[in-house]
Amino acid sequence: MLRWHRPLMLFTAAMTALSVVFLALVLLDPRTLDGFPIWVKPLKFAVSFALYSFTWAWLLSLRHRAGRVSWWMGTVLVGAGVIEVALIAFQAARGRHSHFNESTPLDGAIWIAMGATIGLLMIANLVAAILVITERQTDLVNTWTVRLGVVISTLGISSGGLMVTGVPGQTWAENFAGAHTVGVADGGPGLPLVGWSTEGGDLRIAHFVGMHALQLLPLFAMLLAALSARWAVLRAEEVRARLVLVAGLAYGGLFLLVLWQALRGQPLIRPDALTLAALGALVVAALGGAATALRRTREVAQ
Repeated sequence: MLRWHRPLMLFTAAMTALSVVFLALVLLDPRTLDGFPIWVKPLKFAVSFALYSFTWAWLLSLRHRAGRVSWWMGTVLVGAGVIEVALIAFQAARGRHSHFNESTPLDGAIWIAMGATIGLLMIANLVAAILVITERQTDLVNTWTVRLGVVISTLGISSGGLMVTGVPGQTWAENFAGAHTVGVADGGPGLPLVGWSTEGGDLRIAHFVGMHALQLLPLFAMLLAALSARWAVLRAEEVRARLVLVAGLAYGGLFLLVLWQALRGQPLIRPDALTLAALGALVVAALGGAATALRRTREVAQ
């Protein structure tokens, strides 16, 4: 019987409720920051943390050993998440930037506190990830789904550190200790809601893509299981495991591709020929891997 991590589930419920509140504030509060409604950032973080914490509650329920360590790592994730969202919402209420902002002593102190909680969250995420990926799950499909999802997600979260390391091409505004974009200054035109730059590279894209492997790869495995009722070729566990492996490697390749694109100062919506060629190669490799997995199954059946 699965034992869900209670603090993570409570945090999921709280973030879901806050998402509704922040959405209402987006609609009701006319203030903007960098051309976007002031409450969009708290809304994005609340939704992201709701998905993140629910997924970790599920992942930690799969643990067969080291229950106490798992519980504490999950609780640290909750504590860090509460502080992070609270500080982001506080800065939004003040009409101030939350990330990288060192414009005033208070802004600087808030950014230091946010940096400390982010670091703590990354450490807890790494420890929890090691605990989860070292265990074999009930079958090959779940084992590879969990391992690939956790590894790619951990890389995605870690990629956020590039925003404060000063990668080539970044322009940090005065009194700011980091930036989201490469090749242009932060605060320019961006995609609706997410705000990803339409003029330069944006490191938030890889951060987002990588982190949500935790949700998308399990959903892909569930889709394969559902389709197995219609297509007999998918009923074999080894077939679905191979397809999950192909999907995981392709998703990891996509994460690296959008990260590489951002580091080159290139907007997501305006890829150059080199980026398109790399994307094409990734798609061909993924389709070839899937076809090979299915062909081997048919050969064995014959």
